Amino acid sequence: MKNLINKIRVSNAGLEAVILRVPIGLILAAHGSQKLFAWFGGYGLDGTGQWMASVGLAPGVVMALLAGCAEFFGGVALILGLLTRPAAMINALTMLVALFWVHWGHGFFLDTHGVEYALALLSATTALVFIGGGPYSLDALIETKLEANDE
Repeated sequence: MKNLINKIRVSNAGLEAVILRVPIGLILAAHGSQKLFAWFGGYGLDGTGQWMASVGLAPGVVMALLAGCAEFFGGVALILGLLTRPAAMINALTMLVALFWVHWGHGFFLDTHGVEYALALLSATTALVFIGGGPYSLDALIETKLEANDE
């Protein structure tokens, strides 16, 4: 079990991790806040839930809550580099659902609600699953503190 926890936390990535984590985390947190809190022109849980139900993701409010929490809290976790791999994995799965359930069949480009944007976020979050939080993350800070305690 300790080995699994170490694999989740420890990362050999460098500066590239923070360069990827922070903007992707901001994008995801902003989109999640639209779904959860109706911030930044979003529709909140009720409006997003109605839309999700209309595209076949039912129950809509539950799906809006799940997607909103994954994006908002997962995005904040990515910004901080806290539990980076699990946060990235949850968001990669969320983007996979968005890509195939919502955007598939609308072409490629963003202007037609195609797969372009969801594919970019899926790629970035999948990369973060593999590279982890890097040295400038709370994951690294926690690992340093745990190592100091083990000595």
